[in-house]
Amino acid sequence: MFPMKLRLFPASERGHITWDWLDTYHSFSFGHFYNPDLMGFGALRVVNDDTIAPGAGFDTHTHANMEIITIPLSGALRHKDSTGTEGITKTGSVQVMSAGSYVAHSEHNASQTEPLSLFQIWIETRDIGIPARYDQKEFGPKQSSQDWQLIVSPDGRYDSLMIHQDAFLSLRTLKAKQREGYQPYNQKNGLYLMVIEGSVEIAHHQLESRDAVGTSLDEEITITATRPSRLLAIEIPLDTV
Repeated sequence: MFPMKLRLFPASERGHITWDWLDTYHSFSFGHFYNPDLMGFGALRVVNDDTIAPGAGFDTHTHANMEIITIPLSGALRHKDSTGTEGITKTGSVQVMSAGSYVAHSEHNASQTEPLSLFQIWIETRDIGIPARYDQKEFGPKQSSQDWQLIVSPDGRYDSLMIHQDAFLSLRTLKAKQREGYQPYNQKNGLYLMVIEGSVEIAHHQLESRDAVGTSLDEEITITATRPSRLLAIEIPLDTV
């Protein structure tokens, strides 16, 4: 694989769809939003930034052969699926669902008074036709302020959640003027890095909240926070054939 030139994914270029109960931004083509230049990043297919009205949500629908990761940013998500799993995922926790050959599920804002904000991430599975599975875990904020906090991996290392793909998701909190690198788990992967909040500089590019970059991991990447920032790193296979 040849080194990939760093690619910018400005927040302003995301698809934006609003319904009476949902305000959502799509980093890649999804649903009613289609951009042939935004069809994913390697095995990463969906990064949706959803705000869901109190008591509202997605009624029962189906998935297959996809790894789905949900990260609440504020509020709590009520989940129910065809594996018999039912529960609530709160801010500070992460939920993973391997759709396998088939899963039906619903997702709703657990609060009747407060909106729910979350990221939902879809990654192509490595293992087709497996049984569906669900898991969730709480991750304290302290570790992400000290180092990259691994939340999802292919094998559950470092107490992370497991998915069926050679992908690694990590969170990092930086103070203003703090510099940080990223040490890859697999140098053959690519890196999709999103600013959840704050402002950082990468390779002389200024990134604000919800901006992202994509790059291969052949060369070292340096991130400098220009103000207090929170980051999401998605290390992902680029070759999905």
